[in-house]
Amino acid sequence: MLGNELACIERPSARRRSSLHRVLGSALLLGVAAGASPALASSTLVTAPDGTFQGKFDITGAMREFLGLRYAQPVTGNLRWKAPQPVTPSAVTQDATRFGNHCPQVFTPYGNATQTEDCLFLNVFAPNRRGDHDLRDDDAHPVMVWIHGGGLTVGESNEYDAVKLVQRGVIVVTINYRLGALGFLAHPALTAESPDHTSGNYGIQDQQAALNWVRRNIRAFGGDPERVTIFGESAGGLSTLTNLVSPTAHGLFDRAIVESGTYALAQPTLAQTETAGTNFAKAVGCNQPSPSAVLACLRGLGVPTILANQALSFVGSLPIPNVDGKVLTQSISAALASGRFNHVPLMNGTNHDEYNLFVAQDFDLAGGPITASTYVAAIAALTGTSTQASVVATHYPVPAQFPSFDQGAGAAGTDANFACTARFADELASSFVPTFAYEFSDEHAPQNFLPPVSFPYGASHASEIQYIFPTANPSGLGLNLAQTPLDANQQKLSDQMVGYWTEFARNGDPNGPGQPHWPRFHRDRQAWLSLVPPRPGTETSFATVHQCDFWDGLAGRTLPPDDHDHRAGLD
Repeated sequence: MLGNELACIERPSARRRSSLHRVLGSALLLGVAAGASPALASSTLVTAPDGTFQGKFDITGAMREFLGLRYAQPVTGNLRWKAPQPVTPSAVTQDATRFGNHCPQVFTPYGNATQTEDCLFLNVFAPNRRGDHDLRDDDAHPVMVWIHGGGLTVGESNEYDAVKLVQRGVIVVTINYRLGALGFLAHPALTAESPDHTSGNYGIQDQQAALNWVRRNIRAFGGDPERVTIFGESAGGLSTLTNLVSPTAHGLFDRAIVESGTYALAQPTLAQTETAGTNFAKAVGCNQPSPSAVLACLRGLGVPTILANQALSFVGSLPIPNVDGKVLTQSISAALASGRFNHVPLMNGTNHDEYNLFVAQDFDLAGGPITASTYVAAIAALTGTSTQASVVATHYPVPAQFPSFDQGAGAAGTDANFACTARFADELASSFVPTFAYEFSDEHAPQNFLPPVSFPYGASHASEIQYIFPTANPSGLGLNLAQTPLDANQQKLSDQMVGYWTEFARNGDPNGPGQPHWPRFHRDRQAWLSLVPPRPGTETSFATVHQCDFWDGLAGRTLPPDDHDHRAGLD
């Protein structure tokens, strides 16, 4: 939904600029209506190092869209389960008016089904005029690269309307990357054929290939390659953290925003992931004695077979990047603790009721709401505390603290997997880089993925996305639910969140004119911004509310000595 425009027009004087922009704006809008204006065609034709792209305007004329831009060669045939290869620049003008394929996945409420492996495409959404948001005409726009969520198994770049961000003077890039087993399968035969002796992190390598594309090409679209922010939600947030600590991502971005992405701070080893991959290969009949035969068999598999069996290739319930020695040299938490990560400003946050979405999906909507007799078992399943689930249950009493067992289990899952891991990441990172922590806490946020259940969703997982992008589910995925619009106060919160996100992309600090102050997080002065409508405010009781001392003790999380702030020169 987002070039070089007006480049051939001599820059007007300050006295003439305003009137000229009005005239040109009117002409562009007329061109949109007529569908054949030369001004429209020329303003959406961009020549970049990787090619010439013909984009289009969105239906309002407020945003230029360059869709379906290939950033790597098709990962098909012999390139399946290999690092992405660069594209060859083309002298032929490429049609950039339609989305490209997205990566193979099954149908879910969070992604459209597809079996097409040729899927490494990105989209660029740019303002229709240089000079938006008080920028000078010769200023380049900050760039925000969105990495979609979906558990690293589903999702696509097409589902995010970037217009609100773009109206604040930034360029937004959304990307596809390989998912599931196609993106994260490790196997000894794959490792052996790799020049780096690694396997399994292909989806992350795709993301880094897209970031390299942005560095090479974004200036042609009016973007600043020295102000690139990566941001993502859920698996996109985990991907952002992975890139934050990845040596191979060094220099590819300048700020990072993590939304609900701290659910896996410890990554499996390459050996562990190879073991799971070997189990997958056996299940699909690719257990031949020679590595070359195994690879030929794996690369000959049909996509439906891979999707049907891919869970066997995961070390846990979902794919997670592995510590392969190249893309990742250590786990996320270890890298943040040691300071051996890419030192860029960080925004990191969670939603107050993250796990209510999963309780609804896995229990209520599956026909089995949680009851007194199933409470401990549900907590064990949701928090991974099988031997200590009864202890957890006593910390989340029903009805003394929570009105229903569903809500008690949702709170336990939220605190164990999101809230307290986010706080731990903040404590570690803030010793080395400016860190800004938030909690999205709109208890009446619309739920546009799943139907109503017996308890309120609250500020559940993914519910903040619609405040950054105008709709969380614009293509009617999954159950094709009607989209509930934000009310007036929620729109005010949305405007403020977009302001924080884009100001951070511009300056590395979310604070800007007219916004409630967002305090910086320090390990010894812990403060979060509570994102509530109509006006956010500072929150200091986050760790208490989410029982983080309890969960840190249960998980064995400990902080290194607090001697980094002074050494890093942070205030």
